[in-house]
Amino acid sequence: MAADGKIEALRSVSLFGDLRQRDLEQVAQLADEVDLPAGHVLMREGDNASQMFIIASGEARVERGGREVARLGPGSVLGEMALVAEGPRSATATLTQPGRLFVLAHREFHSLMDDVPAVRDCVMNEVARRLRELEPEKAH
Repeated sequence: MAADGKIEALRSVSLFGDLRQRDLEQVAQLADEVDLPAGHVLMREGDNASQMFIIASGEARVERGGREVARLGPGSVLGEMALVAEGPRSATATLTQPGRLFVLAHREFHSLMDDVPAVRDCVMNEVARRLRELEPEKAH
């Protein structure tokens, strides 16, 4: 994908939707683009985190404790929570269709978090949103 196409694809991801052009360019520069087959396991519950994924095309099944909890498609982000927390994966994610993904490795993810405050804000807002969804009955 050409650089402009990669930037536009990242702009369509809700996590990065509010970033300025310059910030998106930094994300695009650090994110690797990969094509993976159906059946590829992106991450396993309990494993240490080494990367996060952004689905550009395709679909992933997310399982926790062997039970399907979500299906994620284009624009979805996976794996950022374990990178932020520096802890084990909370779920297993497997592609159910061939997919094109953007991948941010641990070092690149933390470089963005350190160097681009707008990216850090976007990621932290997403993590907070997901936590609220996990515990909707609790006051926040």
